Amino acid sequence: MSSEYPGLGPAAESLFQVRLSSTQIQAFQTYAAELQNWNQRVNLTAITDPKEIEIKHFLDSLSCLLALTPRPGDRVVDVGTGAGFPGIPLRIACPEIRLVLIESISKKADFCRHLVRMLGLDDVEVVQARAEQLGQDPDYRGRFDWAVARAVANLAVLVEYLLPLLRVGGVAIAQKGEAGLSEAQSAGKALGILGGRLQQVVPVELHGVSETRVLVVIEKMAETPPAYPRRVGLPAKRPL
Repeated sequence: MSSEYPGLGPAAESLFQVRLSSTQIQAFQTYAAELQNWNQRVNLTAITDPKEIEIKHFLDSLSCLLALTPRPGDRVVDVGTGAGFPGIPLRIACPEIRLVLIESISKKADFCRHLVRMLGLDDVEVVQARAEQLGQDPDYRGRFDWAVARAVANLAVLVEYLLPLLRVGGVAIAQKGEAGLSEAQSAGKALGILGGRLQQVVPVELHGVSETRVLVVIEKMAETPPAYPRRVGLPAKRPL
């Protein structure tokens, strides 16, 4: 890790033009402490060094703001959030959004609920479910302005989780590594079926991280056909 890392606040401002208040910085510090405490008994993350948590979890999550430009009241859904990434860091930085976190593993959903209560985050819902289920639920289908996901699935699979949740005109942001560009190119068939269009692939730079990171940004151009998402497990077993 680079010894020149300037700290979360200055790094967020220089990289993503996000100015964090002292209250927001304190929320991130609490987040890191709770992540470390829970991780001693529940396997939430392999990243436990405080500086690496700031860079590889918090700054990495905030990199979505290179493409995500929320208006007050916008609804954001984070699919496969795990320990809250990228959704909770985005909600700390952008308190005007309304957030739904989707996580199928109970211990991770429990941590997210605990953290939301501890940080006093309003308009945040944690749902323990599979995205395929919620994509067919009228309370969630077509209800969101933004859908985000980090390290969940190959893009051709992931878009079947994300696009049904978006309204027409909504935007999906997939955080990807070096395979992101090739996945975007190979997901064309799935996008065509589901009503999406590749908008752009945004490169991401993080302090002290040499691995390639990109945001794959997809706009929902048309309603997703009612047959999608297919039943639980089928998108991953038989990608479009």
